[in-house]
Amino acid sequence: MRVWGRAGPQGSIVGSLILHFCERLPDDHSRTGKEKEELDRAVALSLAEDLQRPKGYKWRTDQDEDLARSLQDNPNSSSYPPYLPPYAPSYAPWEYNPNSYRKCSGCYRDIVSGNYLGCMGTFFHPECFLCRACGVPITEYEFSLSGNNTYHKTCFKEMTHPKCEVCHQFIPTNGAGLIEYRCHPFWSQKYCPSHENDNTKRCCSCERLESRNARYMSLGDGRSLCLECMESAIMDTGDCQPLYHSIRDYYEGMNMKIDQQVPMLLVERQALNDAIEGEKHGIHHMPETRGLCLSEEQTVTSILRRPRLGGRGLVGIRTHPQKLIRRCEVTAILVIYGLPRLLTGAILAHELMHAWLRLKGYRGLSPEVEEGICQVLSHMWLESEVMPASRNMPSTSTSSSSSTWSSSKKGGKSQAENKLGEFFMHQIAHDASPAYGGGFRAAYAAVNKYGLRSTLDHIRLTGSFPL
Repeated sequence: MRVWGRAGPQGSIVGSLILHFCERLPDDHSRTGKEKEELDRAVALSLAEDLQRPKGYKWRTDQDEDLARSLQDNPNSSSYPPYLPPYAPSYAPWEYNPNSYRKCSGCYRDIVSGNYLGCMGTFFHPECFLCRACGVPITEYEFSLSGNNTYHKTCFKEMTHPKCEVCHQFIPTNGAGLIEYRCHPFWSQKYCPSHENDNTKRCCSCERLESRNARYMSLGDGRSLCLECMESAIMDTGDCQPLYHSIRDYYEGMNMKIDQQVPMLLVERQALNDAIEGEKHGIHHMPETRGLCLSEEQTVTSILRRPRLGGRGLVGIRTHPQKLIRRCEVTAILVIYGLPRLLTGAILAHELMHAWLRLKGYRGLSPEVEEGICQVLSHMWLESEVMPASRNMPSTSTSSSSSTWSSSKKGGKSQAENKLGEFFMHQIAHDASPAYGGGFRAAYAAVNKYGLRSTLDHIRLTGSFPL
């Protein structure tokens, strides 16, 4: 058996195999040196012709058959093995010993007669030369080698070549012959770069791209929601009220009680955008606004009854126009509908902090300071939900209020919902915007160093975070 190789993808070795024929020969020491020399020359010539073949190798070449026939017909012919250095395994004895045979590295039995293979300095019966991945014998001309393991080329590609998690095809190589793909920084979802521009849907909550075998639900306003986020989605104002009151309790547990009864409404995307336009004050918002602490008197269309599933979208949504009267510094809190419970709660915690600051007389704060401290409260609430033993839990009674609602409604948070909560915390911590991202990190560092109450007192006096 002779093996030669060339480098393959992912550091594998693509080898070409030649099958040889081995016969048990009688012990005969009467061969002359001249006969050995002639046979050695014939075998070397056969090797040279094999290496010049342009289209690979055959399992048994014509020369191999002639050599085997010669060995059968002439028991006094050379007893040398049918290969020559440098192709012979380094440990194989060149002088033939009739009392010891090659051992198969697959079944560990002697290879006495018949076909055999040589690879990686050892030998195999053809039926024992197996693919490590599928366990089927390798019969192709070429195979892949990784370490000491052999594979069919197709099996090795299945193992090592990344597949797109959107279209489920092998991710293609770029012009330089390299495998290029995109990967979500939190979910590690790998996908072809083309899916960023081919109208593939992206979940408006968790940001994962829609897989071809897991369709997303359309919310009817250009947003789509994956089925995992859909499981805990809050769809109307009545459905959101218990969550809203539990977060107010969370504030009260930190001695930040909001005395005024600020209305909370779940609204459609367009209603939220209209409310933003109606605000007279310079309010700072994210590129995709999902919540609003309203200060002006407006008529807002809220969602009165949750929509029902219809095909791949939601139908039957019922809205109600509501006149909001300003009785204090805060008119209402608005949150976009259709988001999972933990994201809805994070938005409510953020907007309630805006309300608390206005009701307590915090004025003229820069976007970095106001949005930063609001993001800290949002992050703290998420942390209390995802990691209940967190140091940021305000009190046992507050924790009970929030988690009781969740448990009674859904039977407790699932592992998937907890993972969503971790993702929303990751979003807050790694936001790239100056106000929401930079502001959060500055506020978070101040709260960790001085505590929340001291940080708020410093903001009231100086309008900035303590250093």
